[in-house]
Amino acid sequence: MAEGPKLITGADGKTRCWWCGDDPLYVEYHDHEWGLPVDDDVRLFEKICLEGFQAGLSWITVLRKREDFRKAFAGFDPARVARFSRAKVASLVINAKIIRHRGKIESTINNAKQALHLADEFGSLSSFFWQYEPDSQPEFDGCRSITPESKTLSKELKRRGWSFVGPTTCYAFMQAMGMVNDHLPGCHSFRSVEERRKLLRASSAK
Repeated sequence: MAEGPKLITGADGKTRCWWCGDDPLYVEYHDHEWGLPVDDDVRLFEKICLEGFQAGLSWITVLRKREDFRKAFAGFDPARVARFSRAKVASLVINAKIIRHRGKIESTINNAKQALHLADEFGSLSSFFWQYEPDSQPEFDGCRSITPESKTLSKELKRRGWSFVGPTTCYAFMQAMGMVNDHLPGCHSFRSVEERRKLLRASSAK
């Protein structure tokens, strides 16, 4: 049942952002992951890599393969991924359980190496990424895909040798990791996400 142009109401009576539809996996992701703030380096690295794999595809395609991606990429531990060999790349290219794009696979290994450099320089990946959280955020209308902050983050990552990190990819990453709260105000998750964001800010300020 439609609840507005950008909201839907599920069979459980909860109002959600339109994009998750009624796929149970997507609804679970929307309700319990998307937008909740993340400061764990492995999860941050995983997400920006998977956003790179998503380029040209839909997120649900990647989400359905996420557990297989985790197995294939050593849980997205940057220290382990950075050591992947050419033989490992060859095995990943023929792994039908993931997205078999050689460029994106090699990019993930390269980005793992760059992630280790960032963690050394900034103390953690989290410290690096969260500096791009905007000072304020206009209400999300469901259409925004690039922001000045995502452009700046993309440019800096590319300068540091990362790949498959365009500004649209970076903004999707920022949305998912809670650097912005782009749940629509009428969505049942909007307030809980905002509260978690406030708690993280308060914790970081101590």
